[in-house]
Amino acid sequence: MSTVIENLLLRKQKLVEQLEKAQSIEDRDKIEHQLDQINTALDFLDRPAPKGEA
Repeated sequence: MSTVIENLLLRKQKLVEQLEKAQSIEDRDKIEHQLDQINTALDFLDRPAPKGEA
């Protein structure tokens, strides 16, 4: 599981770097959308497992 989280965090860092360099509004919107998806995935993976599933 930690590999998935590590990959998501690495992807997030790369997107943040791209966001800083993005020129067009369209590019910024696409990057921000991808960041939102990564944040959602990280939130989901960070939740404790329900009782009986751990």
